Amino acid sequence: MSIHLQAELRQLNHRLLSLCTLVEDQAQTAVRALIERSRELAEAVERTDPEVDRAEIEIEEECLKILALYQPVAVDLRLVVAVLKVNNDLERIGDLAVNIARKAAALASAPPLEVAVDVAAMWGQARRMLHDSLDALVRGDAVLAADVRVRDDDVDRMKRQFRLTIEELIQSAPDRIDGLLRLLAVVRNIERIADYATNIAEEVIYLVEGKITRHRAT
Repeated sequence: MSIHLQAELRQLNHRLLSLCTLVEDQAQTAVRALIERSRELAEAVERTDPEVDRAEIEIEEECLKILALYQPVAVDLRLVVAVLKVNNDLERIGDLAVNIARKAAALASAPPLEVAVDVAAMWGQARRMLHDSLDALVRGDAVLAADVRVRDDDVDRMKRQFRLTIEELIQSAPDRIDGLLRLLAVVRNIERIADYATNIAEEVIYLVEGKITRHRAT
């Protein structure tokens, strides 16, 4: 049975990594749609959402099947539990990417907003966190995962700064409120992606070291 379990775990890992790639591309395309003011890119993100949802369900079902059939223990059990949690985080990142894409589509149809909010820089930080958390997962690298956790504070600071900037503009230019609120939503969604990247990093630490780091100071 151990041979069959290991084969199932390898297949599960392969499915999860495929979802990682899909979701990372989805989020990147959503932010590109915003920066390039492209409805076509925004619509492409929405079209991939059902594929992400299907993959998430299939991976969850596979995890439950492994738990029922093989009753794994120790590191194998931690792997299945980590995959279940990461799988859920990835699906939520996909939902956030769709939210960004919808805001991008709406903003593409409106006059450009001249705002001192560097979405590209904020996304650059969040994207590196997401990429590194997934890389840490692939490599079983708890040190890289711990570094991702530390970087979440930088994204939080950027969100607070951009939120204040946008809120001040809403007060001074109420005629631009719709576009500014959409931009604020994008900033919040990017910050949430960074939060989920942190969640994934914490699951890597749990998988490798058996330590639960949620709610602990970085």
